Amino acid sequence: MAWNEPGGGKKDPWGGDNQGPPDLDEAFKKLQDKLNNMFGGKRGGRAGGSGSDGGSFNPRLLLVVLGVVAVLYFLMGFYQVDQQERAVVLRFGKYLETVQPGLHWNWPLIDNVQKVNVTKMRSVGHRSQMLTEDENIIDIAISVQYVVDDPQSFLLRVRAPEASLEQAMESALRHVVGSTTMDQAITEGREQIAVETQARLQQYVDRYETGIRVSKVNIESAQAPAQVQEAFDDVTRAKEDRERLKNQAEAYANSIIPEARGQAQRIIEEANGYREQSISAAQGEAARFTQLLTEYQKAPEVTRERLYIEALQDVMSKASKVIVDVEGGNNLLYLPLDKLMERRSDSATTSDGAPAGETLEQQIDRLQRTAPARMREGR
Repeated sequence: MAWNEPGGGKKDPWGGDNQGPPDLDEAFKKLQDKLNNMFGGKRGGRAGGSGSDGGSFNPRLLLVVLGVVAVLYFLMGFYQVDQQERAVVLRFGKYLETVQPGLHWNWPLIDNVQKVNVTKMRSVGHRSQMLTEDENIIDIAISVQYVVDDPQSFLLRVRAPEASLEQAMESALRHVVGSTTMDQAITEGREQIAVETQARLQQYVDRYETGIRVSKVNIESAQAPAQVQEAFDDVTRAKEDRERLKNQAEAYANSIIPEARGQAQRIIEEANGYREQSISAAQGEAARFTQLLTEYQKAPEVTRERLYIEALQDVMSKASKVIVDVEGGNNLLYLPLDKLMERRSDSATTSDGAPAGETLEQQIDRLQRTAPARMREGR
């Protein structure tokens, strides 16, 4: 029957006919009796009764509790170290060992295990304005990539290794930039700055025993401050124009110089050829003169006459007109040799019936013999 059902009368939900609230002391006493019965204890007497109020000590309960606690304590000591991690074990705050990847066990609440990822590539950046060697200011940004190389030093030697790395990074960068000119820092010297900064930064962190190994230093940007950027751009464009004109001049020089060298070599070869030709001609003339001297010594009169005739032939062959003095007369005979040579080349014989193969000396001798007869006929 439901509570407060019509016709059922007023029912007590606590199981009694009493209209008041339940007795809390009685409820707690019942719960205590149930627990004592469960663990083997004796039921305590009621208030005002003659029984004892406390239960007797049970050693089995203590052993069970201690066993459960021991099992939980043992299980709490297991921990796993991943492949990319190393674990530093501290016992009562003092360094004990560095364990490798795998499953390990340590005393809980006594040993403190701190895991460090030694393969993760970490990065830190810095940007500031620095003074160069030529007393110019540049705005430079740098980023450093690093890994943890020694977990013990990273966790225990330095309180804030990453903060120490940032300070060492700025110090190394200022030292390198301070020994570099502005042009080198902004243009082709950036890679060299990165290399020198990495070497100096590694020296600093090794000296501080931070356990950090610097993998890479990158120069993100290097430029003049914004206040003078426009003027610096003009200077940069002027330098580019200078390099362009310089390259054009070098290209022109590279095209002219080989040509000039070729002409010089040609002139040298021509000079050498002329020298050899002159020497050979002189040697030939000397040999001819020696042979002529030998012949002259054998027959002076004949050799002298022959030399005279040869000299006259050489002179007369170059003249276009000849005037002949006829013996025993007062007239001069004019010989147009240029016309004679033209007619000789046009016809097989000359106008006076002379054969075409007649030499100049033969023609002169023939004209000298026939000249007096022609002059008498003309008279």
